[in-house]
Amino acid sequence: MKILGVDTSSDICSVCLLEDTTVIKELRLNNGKTHSENLVPLLKELIDSCNITFSDINLIAIDKGPGSFTGIRIGIATIKAIAEVYNIKIVGVTSLKSLSFNEDYKNNTVISLIDARNNQVYCGVFNTGVDDIYLALDINEALESIKTYVNENTIFVGDGSVLHKDLIQNFFKIQLKFSNNNDQSSVSTALAGLEIFNKGEFETADTILPFYLRKSQAERMKEINNNGNNK
Repeated sequence: MKILGVDTSSDICSVCLLEDTTVIKELRLNNGKTHSENLVPLLKELIDSCNITFSDINLIAIDKGPGSFTGIRIGIATIKAIAEVYNIKIVGVTSLKSLSFNEDYKNNTVISLIDARNNQVYCGVFNTGVDDIYLALDINEALESIKTYVNENTIFVGDGSVLHKDLIQNFFKIQLKFSNNNDQSSVSTALAGLEIFNKGEFETADTILPFYLRKSQAERMKEINNNGNNK
């Protein structure tokens, strides 16, 4: 199965091609340009260099967020167009789930943390024996909420774990594991997407939507302004 992986949820624009779980090629750009400028040329370069066409793709795995609101919308809009034209199934993968595949997801509880600014984080807890857990909280509230799942074998991953490493270590007062691979990756997105697809779950160009754990800054400011005007 040929899987196209796409991640535009962070500053890095990343695309890859997998044959089942084997990485054929990955391309990544973080050159200061917007994803609207990078994504389509990067996809064309990937397809051409692998000597295939979009008709050869069996599945698209797309990072659907949380993360950069603009980047996520660009990624999903582009993939929707490709999937509709070529009738390709889509798997939407959360950024937090994708990050957990940067590590040995199968044998450890992985906690993904993405910096959401102003001491806020997006948090995901995976491989605990229960359903995946998603939170958008102040870092201190997040750590309090997930403490049941944390032990010496827990792995923290993501830029939020880098930013708050000392706080996390001091909060739990045990020796913890921190990943050295904290970037969003289209390869991890594709691997997570394949696992989801193998469970019989997938979407189409008509059904794929962004996954937002909180409203955008613009939406929050609009609500504040509206509430102020209503007083």
